[in-house]
Amino acid sequence: MKTKYILYGLILAAGIFLGWLFFGSHSKHENSEHVHTESEAQIWTCSMHPQIRQDHPGKCPICAMDLIPLKTQGTSTENIDPDAIQMSEEAVALANIQTTIVSRSNPVKDVRLYGIIKPDERLLRSLVSHVSGRIETLAVNFTGETVREGQVIAKIYSPDLLNAQQELLEAKKLEATQPALLNAAREKLRFWKLSDNQIAEIEQTGKTSPITNILANASGIVIDKKVEQGDYVNQGGVLFDLADLSSVWAMFDAYEPDLPYLKIGDKVEYTLQTLPGKTFSGKISFIDPILDKTTRTAKVRVETANPRMELKPEMYANALVKTTLKHQGNEIVIPKTALLWTGKRSIVYVKQPDTDLPVFKLREIELGASLGNEYVVLSGLSDDEEIVTNGAFVIDASAQLEGKPSMMNSTKQNVSATNKQAIFTVQGLCEMCKDRIEKTAKTVTGVSSAVWDIKTKQLHLQYDSELTSPDAVAKALAKAGHDTEKYKTSDEVYNALPACCKYRK
Repeated sequence: MKTKYILYGLILAAGIFLGWLFFGSHSKHENSEHVHTESEAQIWTCSMHPQIRQDHPGKCPICAMDLIPLKTQGTSTENIDPDAIQMSEEAVALANIQTTIVSRSNPVKDVRLYGIIKPDERLLRSLVSHVSGRIETLAVNFTGETVREGQVIAKIYSPDLLNAQQELLEAKKLEATQPALLNAAREKLRFWKLSDNQIAEIEQTGKTSPITNILANASGIVIDKKVEQGDYVNQGGVLFDLADLSSVWAMFDAYEPDLPYLKIGDKVEYTLQTLPGKTFSGKISFIDPILDKTTRTAKVRVETANPRMELKPEMYANALVKTTLKHQGNEIVIPKTALLWTGKRSIVYVKQPDTDLPVFKLREIELGASLGNEYVVLSGLSDDEEIVTNGAFVIDASAQLEGKPSMMNSTKQNVSATNKQAIFTVQGLCEMCKDRIEKTAKTVTGVSSAVWDIKTKQLHLQYDSELTSPDAVAKALAKAGHDTEKYKTSDEVYNALPACCKYRK
């Protein structure tokens, strides 16, 4: 009886062992197949050369561009939009795809302006001669000299003034009988800027002089010297142009697209190349209503006090104006890197919520104002949606290759299920070999693309599997004189190749 129990125990143990061996190894085989299927599901291709297909990331062997993920078959069973692009977490990381949740903010646009310091035109003055004559002496001799109101700026010899003084003395003799004549003579001298004291002195002393002093009627800096000593000037002739630089204008050029965001009263901060680290400020006092037809800019004027004379005309100025957009507040704002443009369409990729693997879908949006590195979105996005802010082009290229709606195609495109790719080695040596290999491959019916890499010796083939196969292409290449992995060309054909094409050692 004891022997019987031992026998039963051995049979039970053997059964358990056989069950573990069969079912355990089968489960391991299934898991291995599952992992193998997942590893092969990711296909990497080139956006410029879609015939290139690899099961790992890298560089395109033709143009050296980064390969992009073409398609990922995930393990998720949720219903995914057929127009969306599904990618693995590894593909997202390798493609450096980044996303941001959409949010609202008050749009503030930074407008940069470039301009030049100019004198305040309202403070410009011209110093003129009040009589006709020859300049005997100039008291102001160069541009940039400071002039004070009331100082003598020139002495002029004037025969006309001498005659007027003599007329005054003659009229003085007839004062009792013709007082009006005396008043007329006095008024003429006043018109020539002689003071009442000077006129009274002439009447009392009876002395006349053809030399008269020209006095400055304003203070400022000489910005233009019009005459030289010895010149003859007419009455009203300009001797000097003055500028009062106690207040100056910063004149900026505003480009046409920026004009809607500038208004009179906006605060402007600007810096000068001459005075690094120092910031000046002022308010916009005038915006030119007429554009320059060549530069497409309008002048924007900022008035600035200049008590220390630091601001000098013709200095270059760089300004920054922070403007809040009119009638726009609490708007959706997205970074410029999230956008793809094509014609009139503005596109972003929105990450789909509640999916096990990353899924992205194209969305057309309407843009508002540009904020420099950001844009206001008028429609097409909602709060808390997650959009791609880096790597959108990679996703779009994948959508194009899969025939789904993309930047270039607004509707879904049909992709033939029989369109296949293959890569195999073809022996060759030079550019003549490259030309012969590619032309031979393309002569095979069903081959749509053939590119041979002279360095790696690999032929990248795109073909219709219903019309041909890589094996048929390899046979054709062997007949043309080039060895492949499966077929070798005959010695007779090989020896007939040009000397530069002899690849065999």
